[in-house]
Amino acid sequence: MSMPTVHPYPPKTSFNGGDLDCGNGLLLLIRKHIDPLEPGELLEIVSHDSTVEVDLPSWCRLTKNELLNMHTEPGVWRFLVSKGPFTPPADAALPTVTARPAAHPETPLAPLKLKKKRKKPQMAITQEVVTPHIPDSLPEPADAPNIEPLSVLSLGSWPRPRWMLESLHQHLEGRLDDDAFQADADDAVQLAIAAQERAGIDVVTDGEQRRDNYSSFVGGILQNCQLIPVTDLLPYVDDPDQFNKELQALDVPAGEVRHPAVFGPLGRNDPLTVHEVQYAQSIATKPVKVSLPGPYLLTRTMWMECVSDRAYDNREQLAVDIVRILREEIAYLLAEGTILVQLDEPVLTEVLYGEQGQGGRTFMCGALGERGAQDEELAFAHQLLEQVTEGFPTDRLALHVCRGNWTTDETSALTGGYEPLVPLFRSVNVGTLILELCTPRAGELEALAGIRDDQRIGVGVINQKDSANDTVDDVAARAERAIRLFGYERVLLNTDCGFATFADNPIQSARAAERDLRLIAQARDQLRTKYQHGA
Repeated sequence: MSMPTVHPYPPKTSFNGGDLDCGNGLLLLIRKHIDPLEPGELLEIVSHDSTVEVDLPSWCRLTKNELLNMHTEPGVWRFLVSKGPFTPPADAALPTVTARPAAHPETPLAPLKLKKKRKKPQMAITQEVVTPHIPDSLPEPADAPNIEPLSVLSLGSWPRPRWMLESLHQHLEGRLDDDAFQADADDAVQLAIAAQERAGIDVVTDGEQRRDNYSSFVGGILQNCQLIPVTDLLPYVDDPDQFNKELQALDVPAGEVRHPAVFGPLGRNDPLTVHEVQYAQSIATKPVKVSLPGPYLLTRTMWMECVSDRAYDNREQLAVDIVRILREEIAYLLAEGTILVQLDEPVLTEVLYGEQGQGGRTFMCGALGERGAQDEELAFAHQLLEQVTEGFPTDRLALHVCRGNWTTDETSALTGGYEPLVPLFRSVNVGTLILELCTPRAGELEALAGIRDDQRIGVGVINQKDSANDTVDDVAARAERAIRLFGYERVLLNTDCGFATFADNPIQSARAAERDLRLIAQARDQLRTKYQHGA
Protein backbone atom coordinates (compact mmCIF):
# COMPACT_ATOMS: atom_id res chain seq x y z
CA MET A 1 0.00 0.00 0.00
CA SER A 2 1.35 3.43 -0.91
CA MET A 3 2.02 5.83 1.95
CA PRO A 4 -0.13 9.00 2.15
CA THR A 5 1.52 11.82 0.25
CA VAL A 6 1.21 15.48 -0.63
CA HIS A 7 3.16 14.80 -3.81
CA PRO A 8 1.89 13.95 -7.29
CA TYR A 9 3.41 10.45 -7.01
CA PRO A 10 3.82 8.29 -3.90
CA PRO A 11 7.39 7.86 -2.61
CA LYS A 12 8.95 4.45 -2.16
CA THR A 13 10.35 5.59 1.18
CA SER A 14 10.50 8.73 3.30
CA PHE A 15 12.64 10.11 6.10
CA ASN A 16 12.67 13.20 8.28
CA GLY A 17 15.97 15.09 8.37
CA GLY A 18 14.83 17.41 11.15
CA ASP A 19 16.89 20.59 11.48
CA LEU A 20 19.90 19.22 9.57
CA ASP A 21 20.97 21.28 6.57
CA CYS A 22 22.87 19.97 3.56
CA GLY A 23 26.17 20.85 5.17
CA ASN A 24 25.53 19.24 8.54
CA GLY A 25 24.55 15.70 7.69
CA LEU A 26 21.41 15.84 5.56
CA LEU A 27 23.22 14.81 2.37
CA LEU A 28 24.66 11.79 4.16
CA LEU A 29 21.15 10.76 5.21
CA ILE A 30 19.87 11.30 1.68
CA ARG A 31 22.63 9.03 0.36
CA LYS A 32 21.75 6.41 2.96
CA HIS A 33 18.12 6.34 1.85
CA ILE A 34 18.47 6.86 -1.91
CA ASP A 35 21.35 4.46 -2.64
CA PRO A 36 19.28 1.28 -1.98
CA LEU A 37 16.51 2.45 -4.34
CA GLU A 38 16.21 1.24 -7.90
CA PRO A 39 16.56 3.84 -10.68
CA GLY A 40 13.33 5.80 -11.02
CA GLU A 41 12.08 5.04 -7.50
CA LEU A 42 11.10 7.98 -5.34
CA LEU A 43 12.35 9.31 -2.01
CA GLU A 44 10.58 11.88 0.13
CA ILE A 45 12.81 14.14 2.22
CA VAL A 46 11.16 16.03 5.07
CA SER A 47 13.14 18.98 6.40
CA HIS A 48 12.71 21.71 8.99
CA ASP A 49 15.63 23.80 7.67
CA SER A 50 14.86 26.46 5.07
CA THR A 51 18.32 26.41 3.42
CA VAL A 52 17.63 22.92 2.06
CA GLU A 53 15.28 24.66 -0.39
CA VAL A 54 18.38 26.40 -1.79
CA ASP A 55 20.96 23.59 -1.76
CA LEU A 56 18.93 20.51 -2.71
CA PRO A 57 18.09 21.57 -6.31
CA SER A 58 21.80 22.13 -7.05
CA TRP A 59 22.69 18.77 -5.51
CA CYS A 60 20.04 17.04 -7.62
CA ARG A 61 21.35 18.63 -10.82
CA LEU A 62 24.92 17.57 -10.08
CA THR A 63 24.02 14.01 -9.11
CA LYS A 64 21.55 13.59 -12.01
CA ASN A 65 18.74 12.80 -9.59
CA GLU A 66 15.42 14.46 -10.38
CA LEU A 67 13.63 16.86 -8.04
CA LEU A 68 9.97 16.28 -8.86
CA ASN A 69 8.13 18.30 -6.27
CA MET A 70 8.45 20.55 -3.25
CA HIS A 71 5.61 21.08 -0.78
CA THR A 72 5.83 23.68 1.96
CA GLU A 73 3.96 24.00 5.23
CA PRO A 74 4.75 26.36 8.11
CA GLY A 75 8.27 25.35 9.18
CA VAL A 76 8.27 22.15 7.08
CA TRP A 77 9.60 21.46 3.58
CA ARG A 78 8.81 18.19 1.79
CA PHE A 79 10.84 17.22 -1.29
CA LEU A 80 10.14 14.38 -3.72
CA VAL A 81 13.31 13.14 -5.45
CA SER A 82 13.68 10.41 -8.05
CA LYS A 83 16.83 8.30 -8.12
CA GLY A 84 17.95 9.25 -11.60
CA PRO A 85 15.45 10.30 -14.29
CA PHE A 86 11.79 9.68 -13.51
CA THR A 87 9.30 8.11 -15.91
CA PRO A 88 5.68 8.32 -14.69
CA PRO A 89 3.96 4.93 -14.64
CA ALA A 90 1.60 4.40 -17.56
CA ASP A 91 -1.42 3.93 -15.29
CA ALA A 92 -0.65 6.95 -13.08
CA ALA A 93 -3.40 9.49 -12.66
CA LEU A 94 -2.61 13.05 -13.64
CA PRO A 95 -1.02 14.95 -10.77
CA THR A 96 -3.47 16.90 -8.69
CA VAL A 97 -0.85 18.64 -6.57
CA THR A 98 0.94 21.70 -7.86
CA ALA A 99 4.45 20.45 -8.44
CA ARG A 100 7.66 22.34 -8.78
CA PRO A 101 9.20 21.69 -12.25
CA ALA A 102 11.69 18.83 -12.35
CA ALA A 103 15.36 19.71 -12.20
CA HIS A 104 17.03 19.29 -15.58
CA PRO A 105 20.69 19.92 -16.46
CA GLU A 106 19.79 22.02 -19.49
CA THR A 107 16.99 23.95 -17.74
CA PRO A 108 18.19 25.06 -14.31
CA LEU A 109 15.59 25.72 -11.66
CA ALA A 110 14.70 29.32 -11.06
CA PRO A 111 16.54 30.73 -8.03
CA LEU A 112 14.73 30.14 -4.78
CA LYS A 113 14.40 32.84 -2.19
CA LEU A 114 16.97 32.47 0.57
CA LYS A 115 15.08 32.51 3.84
CA LYS A 116 18.04 32.70 6.17
CA LYS A 117 21.70 33.48 5.78
CA ARG A 118 23.70 30.66 4.25
CA LYS A 119 26.44 29.39 6.52
CA LYS A 120 29.61 27.48 5.72
CA PRO A 121 29.32 24.56 8.15
CA GLN A 122 31.69 21.94 9.38
CA MET A 123 31.04 18.68 7.60
CA ALA A 124 29.11 15.97 9.39
CA ILE A 125 30.83 12.61 9.87
CA THR A 126 29.35 9.17 10.28
CA GLN A 127 32.27 7.29 11.81
CA GLU A 128 34.01 7.31 15.17
CA VAL A 129 37.58 8.54 15.50
CA VAL A 130 39.99 5.68 16.23
CA THR A 131 43.59 5.60 17.41
CA PRO A 132 45.73 5.46 14.26
CA HIS A 133 47.95 2.45 13.73
CA ILE A 134 51.67 3.26 13.44
CA PRO A 135 54.05 0.31 12.95
CA ASP A 136 57.12 0.01 15.15
CA SER A 137 59.36 -0.85 12.19
CA LEU A 138 59.27 -1.20 8.42
CA PRO A 139 60.47 -4.13 6.29
CA GLU A 140 63.54 -4.05 4.08
CA PRO A 141 63.18 -4.11 0.27
CA ALA A 142 63.20 -7.48 -1.47
CA ASP A 143 65.14 -8.00 -4.68
CA ALA A 144 63.49 -7.22 -8.00
CA PRO A 145 64.70 -7.70 -11.58
CA ASN A 146 66.30 -4.86 -13.48
CA ILE A 147 64.19 -2.99 -16.01
CA GLU A 148 65.93 -3.31 -19.37
CA PRO A 149 66.35 -0.34 -21.75
CA LEU A 150 63.31 0.39 -23.92
CA SER A 151 61.08 -1.70 -21.68
CA VAL A 152 57.40 -0.96 -22.21
CA LEU A 153 55.62 -0.01 -18.98
CA SER A 154 51.93 -0.05 -18.25
CA LEU A 155 51.14 3.39 -16.89
CA GLY A 156 48.50 2.29 -14.38
CA SER A 157 44.76 2.30 -15.04
CA TRP A 158 42.89 0.04 -17.45
CA PRO A 159 39.25 0.25 -18.63
CA ARG A 160 36.93 -1.63 -16.26
CA PRO A 161 34.33 -4.04 -17.63
CA ARG A 162 30.75 -2.86 -17.19
CA TRP A 163 30.08 -5.50 -14.55
CA MET A 164 33.15 -4.33 -12.62
CA LEU A 165 31.82 -0.77 -12.59
CA GLU A 166 28.51 -2.03 -11.21
CA SER A 167 30.36 -4.01 -8.55
CA LEU A 168 32.50 -1.00 -7.67
CA HIS A 169 29.51 1.28 -7.16
CA GLN A 170 27.55 -1.29 -5.20
CA HIS A 171 30.56 -1.76 -2.92
CA LEU A 172 31.03 1.97 -2.40
CA GLU A 173 27.33 2.32 -1.59
CA GLY A 174 27.44 -0.54 0.92
CA ARG A 175 25.25 -2.85 -1.17
CA LEU A 176 27.98 -5.43 -1.91
CA ASP A 177 30.15 -7.04 0.75
CA ASP A 178 33.92 -6.93 0.54
CA ASP A 179 34.41 -10.62 -0.26
CA ALA A 180 32.09 -10.44 -3.27
CA PHE A 181 33.70 -7.21 -4.45
CA GLN A 182 37.23 -8.61 -4.19
CA ALA A 183 36.17 -11.70 -6.14
CA ASP A 184 34.82 -9.51 -8.94
CA ALA A 185 37.97 -7.38 -8.86
CA ASP A 186 40.17 -10.47 -9.11
CA ASP A 187 38.34 -11.46 -12.30
CA ALA A 188 38.74 -7.95 -13.73
CA VAL A 189 42.46 -7.90 -12.89
CA GLN A 190 42.92 -11.21 -14.71
CA LEU A 191 41.42 -9.68 -17.85
CA ALA A 192 43.53 -6.51 -17.56
CA ILE A 193 46.82 -8.37 -17.08
CA ALA A 194 46.02 -10.87 -19.83
CA ALA A 195 45.48 -7.99 -22.27
CA GLN A 196 48.77 -6.32 -21.28
CA GLU A 197 50.68 -9.57 -21.67
CA ARG A 198 49.06 -10.28 -25.03
CA ALA A 199 50.29 -6.86 -26.14
CA GLY A 200 53.83 -7.96 -25.30
CA ILE A 201 54.81 -5.28 -22.77
CA ASP A 202 57.52 -5.76 -20.16
CA VAL A 203 56.06 -4.41 -16.89
CA VAL A 204 52.37 -4.74 -16.04
CA THR A 205 49.93 -3.31 -13.50
CA ASP A 206 46.65 -4.65 -12.12
CA GLY A 207 44.86 -1.91 -14.05
CA GLU A 208 43.68 -0.25 -10.81
CA GLN A 209 40.51 -2.31 -11.09
CA ARG A 210 39.73 -1.99 -7.36
CA ARG A 211 39.87 1.83 -7.41
CA ASP A 212 37.15 4.30 -8.34
CA ASN A 213 39.84 6.74 -9.46
CA TYR A 214 43.56 7.23 -9.30
CA SER A 215 43.82 9.02 -5.96
CA SER A 216 40.80 9.33 -3.70
CA PHE A 217 40.46 5.55 -3.24
CA VAL A 218 43.00 6.03 -0.45
CA GLY A 219 40.33 7.84 1.56
CA GLY A 220 38.23 4.69 1.76
CA ILE A 221 41.10 2.71 3.30
CA LEU A 222 42.82 5.03 5.76
CA GLN A 223 41.76 5.26 9.37
CA ASN A 224 39.75 8.37 10.29
CA CYS A 225 38.89 9.18 6.70
CA GLN A 226 35.72 8.60 4.72
CA LEU A 227 34.75 9.00 1.08
CA ILE A 228 31.94 11.35 0.14
CA PRO A 229 30.57 12.12 -3.33
CA VAL A 230 32.27 15.22 -4.71
CA THR A 231 28.83 16.72 -5.35
CA ASP A 232 28.19 16.68 -1.60
CA LEU A 233 30.90 19.32 -1.18
CA LEU A 234 28.59 22.00 -2.56
CA PRO A 235 27.66 23.45 0.87
CA TYR A 236 31.31 23.78 1.92
CA VAL A 237 32.84 25.83 -0.88
CA ASP A 238 33.12 29.61 -0.88
CA ASP A 239 31.29 30.07 -4.19
CA PRO A 240 28.73 27.27 -4.69
CA ASP A 241 27.51 28.63 -8.03
CA GLN A 242 31.04 28.73 -9.48
CA PHE A 243 31.82 25.28 -8.08
CA ASN A 244 28.65 23.97 -9.68
CA LYS A 245 29.66 25.42 -13.06
CA GLU A 246 33.16 23.95 -12.81
CA LEU A 247 31.83 20.47 -12.09
CA GLN A 248 29.33 20.70 -14.92
CA ALA A 249 32.02 21.91 -17.35
CA LEU A 250 34.45 19.06 -16.66
CA ASP A 251 33.90 15.92 -18.69
CA VAL A 252 33.78 13.73 -15.58
CA PRO A 253 30.74 12.04 -14.01
CA ALA A 254 30.82 14.25 -10.93
CA GLY A 255 28.04 12.35 -9.19
CA GLU A 256 30.15 9.19 -9.24
CA VAL A 257 33.48 10.71 -8.13
CA ARG A 258 34.18 10.55 -4.41
CA HIS A 259 36.36 12.80 -2.31
CA PRO A 260 38.21 11.91 0.92
CA ALA A 261 37.08 13.66 4.09
CA VAL A 262 39.57 13.54 6.99
CA PHE A 263 37.94 13.69 10.43
CA GLY A 264 40.73 12.44 12.72
CA PRO A 265 44.46 11.67 12.77
CA LEU A 266 45.27 9.49 9.79
CA GLY A 267 46.55 5.95 10.12
CA ARG A 268 47.24 3.00 7.83
CA ASN A 269 45.86 -0.14 9.41
CA ASP A 270 45.23 -1.82 6.05
CA PRO A 271 47.40 -1.71 2.92
CA LEU A 272 46.58 0.85 0.27
CA THR A 273 47.90 -1.10 -2.71
CA VAL A 274 50.02 -3.99 -1.39
CA HIS A 275 47.10 -6.39 -1.85
CA GLU A 276 46.79 -5.22 -5.47
CA VAL A 277 50.42 -6.12 -6.13
CA GLN A 278 50.21 -9.44 -4.32
CA TYR A 279 47.32 -10.64 -6.44
CA ALA A 280 48.80 -9.29 -9.67
CA GLN A 281 52.10 -11.05 -8.96
CA SER A 282 50.24 -14.32 -8.36
CA ILE A 283 48.86 -14.38 -11.91
CA ALA A 284 51.26 -12.29 -14.03
CA THR A 285 54.22 -13.67 -15.96
CA LYS A 286 55.80 -10.20 -16.09
CA PRO A 287 57.08 -7.98 -13.26
CA VAL A 288 54.48 -5.77 -11.58
CA LYS A 289 54.61 -2.04 -10.92
CA VAL A 290 52.09 0.02 -8.99
CA SER A 291 50.94 3.63 -8.86
CA LEU A 292 50.39 5.60 -5.67
CA PRO A 293 49.02 9.13 -5.37
CA GLY A 294 51.93 11.34 -4.38
CA PRO A 295 52.20 13.27 -1.11
CA TYR A 296 51.47 16.68 -2.60
CA LEU A 297 48.45 15.36 -4.49
CA LEU A 298 47.07 13.70 -1.36
CA THR A 299 47.66 16.75 0.80
CA ARG A 300 45.92 19.00 -1.71
CA THR A 301 43.11 16.48 -2.00
CA MET A 302 42.54 15.87 1.69
CA TRP A 303 42.95 19.32 3.16
CA MET A 304 39.60 21.08 3.31
CA GLU A 305 39.28 23.56 6.11
CA CYS A 306 35.70 22.70 7.01
CA VAL A 307 36.58 19.00 7.34
CA SER A 308 40.26 18.41 8.09
CA ASP A 309 40.52 21.04 10.83
CA ARG A 310 38.92 18.59 13.23
CA ALA A 311 42.28 16.83 13.46
CA TYR A 312 44.87 19.24 12.02
CA ASP A 313 45.47 22.94 12.46
CA ASN A 314 46.77 23.32 8.91
CA ARG A 315 47.65 21.29 5.85
CA GLU A 316 51.34 21.15 6.82
CA GLN A 317 50.38 19.11 9.88
CA LEU A 318 48.20 16.87 7.71
CA ALA A 319 51.12 16.39 5.31
CA VAL A 320 53.30 14.97 8.10
CA ASP A 321 50.93 12.02 8.52
CA ILE A 322 50.48 11.60 4.77
CA VAL A 323 54.25 11.36 4.33
CA ARG A 324 54.46 8.77 7.12
CA ILE A 325 51.67 6.66 5.60
CA LEU A 326 53.16 6.73 2.11
CA ARG A 327 56.55 5.71 3.46
CA GLU A 328 54.90 2.77 5.24
CA GLU A 329 53.17 1.72 2.03
CA ILE A 330 56.29 2.05 -0.12
CA ALA A 331 58.31 -0.03 2.34
CA TYR A 332 55.79 -2.87 2.23
CA LEU A 333 55.48 -2.65 -1.56
CA LEU A 334 59.24 -2.93 -2.01
CA ALA A 335 59.32 -5.81 0.48
CA GLU A 336 56.88 -7.63 -1.83
CA GLY A 337 59.31 -7.28 -4.72
CA THR A 338 57.37 -4.59 -6.58
CA ILE A 339 59.62 -3.69 -9.48
CA LEU A 340 58.65 0.00 -9.54
CA VAL A 341 56.56 2.23 -7.26
CA GLN A 342 55.22 5.19 -9.22
CA LEU A 343 54.16 8.36 -7.39
CA ASP A 344 51.52 10.31 -9.31
CA GLU A 345 51.75 14.10 -9.06
CA PRO A 346 49.67 15.56 -11.92
CA VAL A 347 48.70 18.55 -9.80
CA LEU A 348 52.22 19.94 -10.25
CA THR A 349 51.17 21.13 -13.70
CA GLU A 350 47.99 22.60 -12.21
CA VAL A 351 50.24 24.72 -9.99
CA LEU A 352 52.11 25.95 -13.06
CA TYR A 353 49.39 26.23 -15.67
CA GLY A 354 46.07 26.05 -13.83
CA GLU A 355 44.98 29.61 -14.57
CA GLN A 356 44.36 29.10 -18.27
CA GLY A 357 40.75 30.20 -18.15
CA GLN A 358 39.60 26.89 -16.69
CA GLY A 359 38.89 27.98 -13.14
CA GLY A 360 41.93 26.27 -11.65
CA ARG A 361 40.13 23.06 -10.63
CA THR A 362 41.51 20.89 -13.38
CA PHE A 363 41.91 17.51 -11.73
CA MET A 364 38.70 17.09 -9.74
CA CYS A 365 40.12 15.01 -6.92
CA GLY A 366 43.42 16.82 -6.80
CA ALA A 367 42.69 20.49 -6.94
CA LEU A 368 39.77 21.11 -4.62
CA GLY A 369 41.86 22.19 -1.65
CA GLU A 370 43.65 25.45 -1.05
CA ARG A 371 46.56 26.57 -3.18
CA GLY A 372 49.14 29.26 -2.46
CA ALA A 373 51.58 31.12 -4.67
CA GLN A 374 53.32 29.09 -7.36
CA ASP A 375 56.80 29.21 -5.82
CA GLU A 376 55.44 28.26 -2.40
CA GLU A 377 53.48 25.34 -3.81
CA LEU A 378 56.41 23.96 -5.79
CA ALA A 379 58.65 24.23 -2.73
CA PHE A 380 56.01 22.45 -0.62
CA ALA A 381 55.64 19.67 -3.19
CA HIS A 382 59.43 19.36 -3.43
CA GLN A 383 59.74 19.03 0.35
CA LEU A 384 57.04 16.35 0.58
CA LEU A 385 58.48 14.29 -2.27
CA GLU A 386 61.96 14.42 -0.74
CA GLN A 387 60.58 13.27 2.62
CA VAL A 388 58.59 10.39 1.12
CA THR A 389 61.39 9.03 -1.06
CA GLU A 390 64.37 9.51 1.27
CA GLY A 391 66.36 6.35 1.92
CA PHE A 392 64.53 4.06 -0.50
CA PRO A 393 66.33 2.48 -3.49
CA THR A 394 66.32 5.16 -6.17
CA ASP A 395 65.96 2.71 -9.03
CA ARG A 396 62.70 1.34 -7.58
CA LEU A 397 60.91 4.70 -7.44
CA ALA A 398 59.29 6.68 -10.25
CA LEU A 399 57.46 10.00 -10.57
CA HIS A 400 54.62 10.52 -13.04
CA VAL A 401 53.45 13.95 -14.18
CA CYS A 402 50.78 14.77 -16.75
CA ARG A 403 48.28 17.56 -17.45
CA GLY A 404 44.89 15.97 -16.84
CA ASN A 405 43.38 12.73 -18.09
CA TRP A 406 39.62 13.00 -17.63
CA THR A 407 38.57 13.62 -21.24
CA THR A 408 39.68 12.99 -24.80
CA ASP A 409 39.11 16.68 -25.52
CA GLU A 410 42.65 18.03 -25.75
CA THR A 411 41.43 21.61 -25.44
CA SER A 412 40.19 20.91 -21.90
CA ALA A 413 43.56 19.84 -20.49
CA LEU A 414 46.47 22.04 -19.49
CA THR A 415 49.30 23.17 -21.76
CA GLY A 416 52.87 23.94 -20.74
CA GLY A 417 56.37 22.52 -20.76
CA TYR A 418 58.47 20.82 -18.08
CA GLU A 419 61.13 23.53 -17.74
CA PRO A 420 59.92 24.83 -14.33
CA LEU A 421 59.87 21.29 -12.90
CA VAL A 422 63.40 20.24 -13.87
CA PRO A 423 64.96 21.47 -10.56
CA LEU A 424 62.41 19.38 -8.64
CA PHE A 425 63.02 16.36 -10.89
CA ARG A 426 66.78 16.62 -10.35
CA SER A 427 66.66 16.74 -6.57
CA VAL A 428 64.02 14.14 -5.71
CA ASN A 429 65.13 10.57 -4.95
CA VAL A 430 63.45 8.89 -7.92
CA GLY A 431 65.30 6.99 -10.61
CA THR A 432 62.61 7.17 -13.30
CA LEU A 433 60.49 10.03 -14.60
CA ILE A 434 57.38 8.73 -16.37
CA LEU A 435 56.10 11.68 -18.35
CA GLU A 436 53.41 12.78 -20.74
CA LEU A 437 55.43 13.73 -23.82
CA CYS A 438 53.55 12.69 -26.95
CA THR A 439 50.87 15.37 -26.82
CA PRO A 440 51.97 18.79 -28.10
CA ARG A 441 50.57 20.23 -24.86
CA ALA A 442 53.62 18.85 -23.02
CA GLY A 443 56.11 21.12 -24.77
CA GLU A 444 59.51 20.12 -26.08
CA LEU A 445 61.41 17.00 -25.03
CA GLU A 446 64.63 19.02 -24.96
CA ALA A 447 63.35 20.87 -21.88
CA LEU A 448 64.28 17.75 -19.89
CA ALA A 449 67.94 17.74 -20.89
CA GLY A 450 68.82 19.00 -17.41
CA ILE A 451 67.58 15.99 -15.42
CA ARG A 452 70.17 13.90 -13.55
CA ASP A 453 72.38 11.58 -15.55
CA ASP A 454 71.34 8.64 -13.37
CA GLN A 455 67.65 9.20 -14.03
CA ARG A 456 65.81 7.25 -16.69
CA ILE A 457 62.87 8.66 -18.56
CA GLY A 458 59.64 6.86 -19.35
CA VAL A 459 58.73 8.57 -22.60
CA GLY A 460 55.10 8.99 -23.53
CA VAL A 461 55.23 7.77 -27.13
CA ILE A 462 51.47 7.44 -27.60
CA ASN A 463 48.84 9.97 -26.62
CA GLN A 464 46.10 7.61 -25.45
CA LYS A 465 43.52 10.33 -26.14
CA ASP A 466 44.36 10.52 -29.85
CA SER A 467 46.06 7.36 -31.05
CA ALA A 468 43.71 5.85 -33.63
CA ASN A 469 45.96 6.73 -36.58
CA ASP A 470 49.33 5.97 -34.98
CA THR A 471 51.64 3.43 -36.63
CA VAL A 472 54.64 1.49 -35.38
CA ASP A 473 56.91 3.83 -37.34
CA ASP A 474 55.31 6.87 -35.64
CA VAL A 475 55.94 5.39 -32.21
CA ALA A 476 59.49 4.32 -33.06
CA ALA A 477 60.32 7.81 -34.33
CA ARG A 478 59.17 9.38 -31.06
CA ALA A 479 61.19 6.89 -29.04
CA GLU A 480 64.27 7.39 -31.19
CA ARG A 481 64.16 11.12 -30.61
CA ALA A 482 64.42 10.42 -26.87
CA ILE A 483 67.26 7.94 -27.46
CA ARG A 484 69.24 10.61 -29.28
CA LEU A 485 68.75 13.04 -26.40
CA PHE A 486 69.16 10.76 -23.36
CA GLY A 487 70.92 7.67 -24.69
CA TYR A 488 69.61 4.16 -25.32
CA GLU A 489 70.21 2.93 -21.76
CA ARG A 490 68.06 5.63 -20.16
CA VAL A 491 64.87 5.38 -22.23
CA LEU A 492 61.73 3.45 -21.27
CA LEU A 493 58.45 3.54 -23.19
CA ASN A 494 54.85 4.14 -22.13
CA THR A 495 51.65 5.94 -23.03
CA ASP A 496 51.22 9.54 -21.91
CA CYS A 497 48.87 8.50 -19.10
CA GLY A 498 46.53 5.69 -18.09
CA PHE A 499 43.49 4.48 -19.99
CA ALA A 500 40.86 4.97 -17.26
CA THR A 501 42.01 7.42 -14.59
CA PHE A 502 38.38 7.76 -13.50
CA ALA A 503 36.62 4.40 -13.48
CA ASP A 504 33.40 5.74 -14.97
CA ASN A 505 35.13 7.77 -17.65
CA PRO A 506 37.66 5.62 -19.54
CA ILE A 507 39.72 7.37 -22.18
CA GLN A 508 39.68 4.29 -24.41
CA SER A 509 38.12 0.87 -24.71
CA ALA A 510 40.11 -2.14 -23.54
CA ARG A 511 40.58 -3.23 -27.15
CA ALA A 512 42.03 0.15 -28.16
CA ALA A 513 44.26 0.19 -25.07
CA GLU A 514 45.67 -3.22 -25.97
CA ARG A 515 46.31 -2.00 -29.52
CA ASP A 516 48.25 1.01 -28.22
CA LEU A 517 50.48 -1.13 -26.01
CA ARG A 518 51.07 -3.58 -28.86
CA LEU A 519 52.24 -0.72 -31.10
CA ILE A 520 54.73 0.38 -28.45
CA ALA A 521 55.97 -3.20 -27.99
CA GLN A 522 56.47 -3.56 -31.75
CA ALA A 523 58.38 -0.26 -31.86
CA ARG A 524 60.53 -1.49 -28.95
CA ASP A 525 61.44 -4.65 -30.85
CA GLN A 526 62.31 -2.64 -33.94
CA LEU A 527 64.58 -0.27 -32.00
CA ARG A 528 66.25 -2.97 -29.92
CA THR A 529 67.20 -4.80 -33.09
CA LYS A 530 68.57 -1.61 -34.60
CA TYR A 531 70.61 -0.44 -31.62
CA GLN A 532 71.83 -3.82 -30.43
CA HIS A 533 73.25 -4.40 -33.91
CA GLY A 534 75.03 -1.05 -33.91
CA ALA A 535 72.99 0.46 -36.72
